Amino acid sequence: MTVFRLTRAVTLPADETWRRVTDWRAHAARVPATSLASVTAGPVRAGTVLVMRSAVGRIGFDDPMEIVRWEPPGRDRAGHCRLEKRGALITGWAEIEVLPRGPGSVVVWSEELRVRPLPRPLDPLVARVGRRVFGRALDGLLRVR
Repeated sequence: MTVFRLTRAVTLPADETWRRVTDWRAHAARVPATSLASVTAGPVRAGTVLVMRSAVGRIGFDDPMEIVRWEPPGRDRAGHCRLEKRGALITGWAEIEVLPRGPGSVVVWSEELRVRPLPRPLDPLVARVGRRVFGRALDGLLRVR
């Protein structure tokens, strides 16, 4: 498994930052060849299951994950979301923290990622690709419009 962390400080207030980084459809739209295939009905909370579909043409795979922690930020409280990846191909977890900082906020995205058929010596490459792909997605989600 490989772990990587991304940190971004933004001028957006914590509640808006949270809304953006937990907008799963918008997140999927920023990851190449990925879409949101399904999400549990109802409000997002611990227990919500979402499935991202990554595909090029007819060749692809599902990346199911469950939200196991869901705590939106408050006035002076950080927000936390933890997803457990439960796929046949990709396993691990992702944690998203949104910390209020004055009028803005800081996002910390940590991820442990394992691509099952790849040997462990390729973990540094997986981490590098993960930082790049998720970093670009995060930057796009947080871009001030």
